[in-house]
Amino acid sequence: MDKQPAVVFRNVGQLYFPQTRVECHYSLTSEHGWSSSDWIGIFQMGWSSVKHYHTYTWALVPEGYTEGTSVDHCAVFQASYLPRPSAVEYQFVYVDKVGKVCARSRPFTFCAPKPLEELETLKEEQDEEGGEEEELMLVIPRAQLLQSRLEQSLKKQAGLQRALDEAKKEVETEKETSKRARLEWETEKQAMKEEITELRDNLRQSCEMLKRLEEKHTDVKYSQEIQGSELRKLVAEKGENQQHVQDLRDEVKVLADREEQANMELQRLKERVKKMSSQIKHDEEKRKSLQVEVEASAAELHSLQEQLEASDHVAEGLRNELRDLSTQRNHTHAELHQVRLQVAQFTLQLSDQDLALREERATWALEREAYKHAAEIAKKKVQDLSCELQRKEEWLQEERTERDSLEAELGREEVLLSDAKRELQELKAALRKVQKGREQELLHKQDLVSCIRQLEMKLGIGEEANPNITEVKCISAPGSSSEKGDFAPSARSASSSSCPEESSTSEIPAETLSQSEGDESPVDSQDEKSQLSKRQTGEAKQLILPELVNPVLSELADSPMW
Repeated sequence: MDKQPAVVFRNVGQLYFPQTRVECHYSLTSEHGWSSSDWIGIFQMGWSSVKHYHTYTWALVPEGYTEGTSVDHCAVFQASYLPRPSAVEYQFVYVDKVGKVCARSRPFTFCAPKPLEELETLKEEQDEEGGEEEELMLVIPRAQLLQSRLEQSLKKQAGLQRALDEAKKEVETEKETSKRARLEWETEKQAMKEEITELRDNLRQSCEMLKRLEEKHTDVKYSQEIQGSELRKLVAEKGENQQHVQDLRDEVKVLADREEQANMELQRLKERVKKMSSQIKHDEEKRKSLQVEVEASAAELHSLQEQLEASDHVAEGLRNELRDLSTQRNHTHAELHQVRLQVAQFTLQLSDQDLALREERATWALEREAYKHAAEIAKKKVQDLSCELQRKEEWLQEERTERDSLEAELGREEVLLSDAKRELQELKAALRKVQKGREQELLHKQDLVSCIRQLEMKLGIGEEANPNITEVKCISAPGSSSEKGDFAPSARSASSSSCPEESSTSEIPAETLSQSEGDESPVDSQDEKSQLSKRQTGEAKQLILPELVNPVLSELADSPMW
């Protein structure tokens, strides 16, 4: 295929009149490197050198022209420099700054107009000095009249084309803006995914730490059994037990520090939810502003279409007048038809772009609804968690009050068993603190799981953390089943069989205390034994109660992702 020329001459006629100026219309493509030294000459057919021109003029471009873009313009040859009427054929030639021929037009001739049939009479009003108006009769060639009308149509077409280009640029700018907003949203989504991964890692580490704490609890239980069997040797091993109690206190401090870290992390998650809510509001405002720009562009396009319709009517009238002309007029009619086809094609392109903008607007509306729904769910979950946290704090306060009353009651025991009971009370207090730390760890993990699920629901991520969540459910299952034990005995038996460590944990302090009392004071009265057994039963229940799980949190943990 032939290479497309960098310069193209347009609307070149077959006949020109030397008594009037001649306009040469040309188009510069993006491949042409324009220079102020480019010129257009009128050459006689058969020329052999660029120096054999009859006359020339500089090839100018419109103001604001940028290199590398396509542009349409025209050069004007004054009537005094044109050739005389003859049968000799001429052509336009475009020459660049280095003397290279960039384009040639088809041949044309200069001839004188015929006396009457090619002339048109126009009336023009002229003001005189006395204030009266006088009508003047002007006789001009019909071709010149048609050419002037054609020039007016071409100017209107160029104006419409510029308006159409500006509308296209505005549409492209809006598309780039929407793309940038989408890229920012994708970046935010990726950051959220990374944060969820970090939370999962933290949850996995917390699970491992809980396992290690359970192992330590098992060691404490074993040492408690040994101390129950060797209660008479507590005086000799008092120093070792005190060191063990100190270790337990250190662990309790470590658990308290971890609880503070978990609270800080929960606060950070709440702040993150607030930031996402503000981001959703910002996206909605941006979408509204884009919608206003699109409506303005649609109104502009409507006005452009009306102008195009008016231009079509004018072109139709010119076509009826030019139907009786020679080959030059037929060619002009064909070019006008081609221009109308291009305008229709531009109209179709604008309609396609309008349809694409409507689709993007619908997509933005769907995304806004999804964001709004996710924000409402997150707000509801946060409110539920705050209420649950308040209930847990009240329950802990009641447990502290009950523990204080039990400690006050234990302080009124007999003097003979004061040393052994004091040691045993310190061990039990340390064990309760460890159990309380374990309960707080479980609550913290449940909060983390619910927060992770909320984030996954907002981002549309699947249940990728099912193994970790299943592990947390297994740990919290005995508490939930024991809470419903009054109404479902079979469920309580199933929970005790699934996690036997919990039942053994609650039974060890009672057995140890009974064994220690049997070894230390076999001559105690029946009332003291009954009171002591009641206290043991209350303490065993107190060790089991912190493992209870709120049914609201358990239902949230078992609920589906969507």
